[in-house]
Amino acid sequence: MDKVINTDKDILSGTPVFNNTRVAVRSLFDWLETETLDEYLENFPSVTREQAIAVLQHAGDLVDKDEVQK
Repeated sequence: MDKVINTDKDILSGTPVFNNTRVAVRSLFDWLETETLDEYLENFPSVTREQAIAVLQHAGDLVDKDEVQK
């Protein structure tokens, strides 16, 4: 995940961002509550489709892993 997400105290005070951007990863999840991925990518052009999909897949993997541990 380190190739998709970057955490640097000098960028948004260490908030996880998409690598090579200043776009918080959390913004993707917040946006998808009401809008589509295509609309998100139009509004955050520095984030690639591949980055967004990788983050969503990773989040899904974490959910699956958490379900297994219960």
